[in-house]
Amino acid sequence: MSGPLAGIKIVEIVGLGPAPFCAMLLSDLGAEVIRVDRPGGGEIMSAVAPRFDTTARGRRSIALNLKKPGAAETVLDLVRRADGLIEGFRPGVMERLGLGPDACLLANPKLVYGRMTGWGQDGPLAKAVGHDINYIALAGVLSMIGKAGEPPVIPSNLIGDFGGGGMLLALGMLAALLETSRSGKGQVVDAAMVEGAALLNTMNWGFHAAGLWSNERGTNNNDGAAHYYNTYLCADGKYVSIGSVEPQFYATLRKVLNLVSPDFDAQHDPAAWPALKEELARIFKTKTSDEWCRLMEGQDVCFAPVLDFGDAPSHPHNVARRVFVEVDGVTQPAPAPRFSRTPAPAPRGASAAGSDTQDALLDWGISAERIEQMRAGGALG
Repeated sequence: MSGPLAGIKIVEIVGLGPAPFCAMLLSDLGAEVIRVDRPGGGEIMSAVAPRFDTTARGRRSIALNLKKPGAAETVLDLVRRADGLIEGFRPGVMERLGLGPDACLLANPKLVYGRMTGWGQDGPLAKAVGHDINYIALAGVLSMIGKAGEPPVIPSNLIGDFGGGGMLLALGMLAALLETSRSGKGQVVDAAMVEGAALLNTMNWGFHAAGLWSNERGTNNNDGAAHYYNTYLCADGKYVSIGSVEPQFYATLRKVLNLVSPDFDAQHDPAAWPALKEELARIFKTKTSDEWCRLMEGQDVCFAPVLDFGDAPSHPHNVARRVFVEVDGVTQPAPAPRFSRTPAPAPRGASAAGSDTQDALLDWGISAERIEQMRAGGALG
């Protein structure tokens, strides 16, 4: 194994979305992560080939029925050999399985026990069901996204599940692992998507307190109201993005587009934005996105074409930086960030649920006799 986390061992009790994403991030950086799948796999990706389950990449999978005799005891044996554990169930589920923090930390007092939920381990909503859309709504984030006078726009599930969820848990796990290396003591990391989503919005809370951010979405300088921070339709039906916020970049935008009208002097006057945005929309429709790229890429404008799944991997910058990789024939984002001395290993494709059960358990110190006993008792998938 290579990468900055080489030598770190993590047990992942497989859940949905953000918890596997956290495990993927740690695995991408070199940690050895063993996935404890339910027999037959999960509910979301079970109907497609494992290679399409991209957030499961890089880990071996064992299939255990945690409700069968011997299964929880085996997980505790894995925990004794691990540095961390990741789980993403509702509060109380792991405790009922005999795998809650108390049991795991008793088995391994140095364990970092990572918990991923929507609402957190306590509070009035702790045991309520929910999804990304609900967590970012309660965090005050969803209300910000969209056009003025229109309903909020749903940003896929990027903010709650992955940014405010999985990535925040990965940060928490790393911080706790660093602390454990100094204190020799483990602890629980309680990562909640509602809190992570709120945290991502910290800067705008400062703007709001200073009177620089309106509660009415689509009226602020970086939420689609301003002409200099927006997307524009081109002649070929594609879009480009402009982010000419700073005065020097705005001056370059005016120069490149020949915006000589004094109306454009009012860069930061919200009353002028609708008319200026309309004029920019007219201008950008006169050329294709490729033509705008040739004209504006390399200029100090803050410009980029709006790319999709088909376009992004082939853009010259993304190719040069190897932003995307192909794993088992599936194009997907490469591990990030980059490390100069301990580069991340090339990602491996996802294993089918339980396909590594025997070999992985043996490698983690579970005896062949114990494995056969669990198989006979129905604990192994």
